[in-house]
Amino acid sequence: MTGFATPLLDAARLTLSAPELADFEHWADFFASPRSIHERGMMERASAWRVWASDVAIWGSRGYGPFRVCDRATGDYLGEVGIYQPDTCPEPELGWFVVPAAEGHGIAAEAARAVIAWARQSLGWTRLINIIDPANTRSIALGLRLGGVIDPDAPGEDPGDVVIVHDLTRIEGEAV
Repeated sequence: MTGFATPLLDAARLTLSAPELADFEHWADFFASPRSIHERGMMERASAWRVWASDVAIWGSRGYGPFRVCDRATGDYLGEVGIYQPDTCPEPELGWFVVPAAEGHGIAAEAARAVIAWARQSLGWTRLINIIDPANTRSIALGLRLGGVIDPDAPGEDPGDVVIVHDLTRIEGEAV
């Protein structure tokens, strides 16, 4: 998909857009901290760069990927929410992280709802999943709040992963 442009999504308090190089600093900080243990795990900067760059590159090859999430009023970077699918992932996965200052304010939920609506309306998808470490109770709770349902038979990436399935057909007609 050469020349594919990342869409711009607006939510009530947020703007979701193409990742920028400066975003990597936030990403590297998150994945250097213990907060990332139940995500992809802590990683050194060089490994973080390779993973971040491959996530961003997915836009060009698959037509979806991560969005940078910013506060609409201030432009401040708040995190990343998007659709990921490394080669170990059985199907497109909705994922998220927010910077510490944005935690507990509904930022990930608002951004995820915008991405879900975009996937349904623009890509025509009927399903997205979350693959979550069972110890990541906050992300499991968010996946369920977003309307997903735990499917104990769906494959994850690692044994014991919690897989939450989102039926996108139920959002027909909802605005992005």
